[in-house]
Amino acid sequence: MAIGIFYGSNGGATERVAEIIKSKLDVEVEMHDIANAKAEDFQTYTELIIGTSTWGEGDLQDDWEDFEDDFKEVDFAGKTVAFFGLGDQDGYPDNYLDAMGTLYKYAVDKGANVVGNGWSTEGYDFDESTAIVDNAFVGLALDEDNQDELTEKRIDQWIDSIKSYLN
Repeated sequence: MAIGIFYGSNGGATERVAEIIKSKLDVEVEMHDIANAKAEDFQTYTELIIGTSTWGEGDLQDDWEDFEDDFKEVDFAGKTVAFFGLGDQDGYPDNYLDAMGTLYKYAVDKGANVVGNGWSTEGYDFDESTAIVDNAFVGLALDEDNQDELTEKRIDQWIDSIKSYLN
């Protein structure tokens, strides 16, 4: 069975990261731009990767914001879910990756088994984030604005940490 990657992307960076993740996984992957997705699309998969960027003062990416009410109703029981998020630590240090934290909370509240969490905050420079639980990020943390040279290495490390949980 394929893994579903669901992402929202305003400027293309989150979509680009989703494509990189897809290319590095050794399993069948189906991509879904959340702008064109329906809540029932999530039921097709037992394994999901969910990606978003954070906008403004901790806001969800536009298409995720439009989908937020539907996302809150998705049943994640029995599903393995991994998150990745993009943000700008320098420009928005008080809410770095908050959108990933928001989606994580909704999924956990609906029964998701989250993998790829426990991502270290070492090497990042920000003040606050709702995407931190037990002193670690709830998923892969990326900053394409200030640390793009680390993106590929971080993706590789994160995939190594989740691939045993994926078909």
